[in-house]
Amino acid sequence: MTLLLDVVALFLLGNLLLALVRIWRGPDPADRMLASQLFGTTGVALLLVLAEAQGMPSLRDVALILALLSVLAIVAFVTRVVGIDRTEKDTSPDQDTRAHD
Repeated sequence: MTLLLDVVALFLLGNLLLALVRIWRGPDPADRMLASQLFGTTGVALLLVLAEAQGMPSLRDVALILALLSVLAIVAFVTRVVGIDRTEKDTSPDQDTRAHD
């Protein structure tokens, strides 16, 4: 069973490396945010697998904290993007076509 958990941990570690490359290369901020979500989710899975493989229940607590921080990161990103979209709509010239006489 330990060998299987080690193989799964190596697979998840490879997935983390691919997510890190996607965060580094981009190309869009949304792609980077999705990759960071993948990074957080895979990190939680890796911590849970390692907790089971090594018999360290404290890693489950660390995985829970990482999951909560990952949710906060996505909320902050969405709030930022929605705020940017709102300011772009507010400053667009075709929003109000009435003449100011």
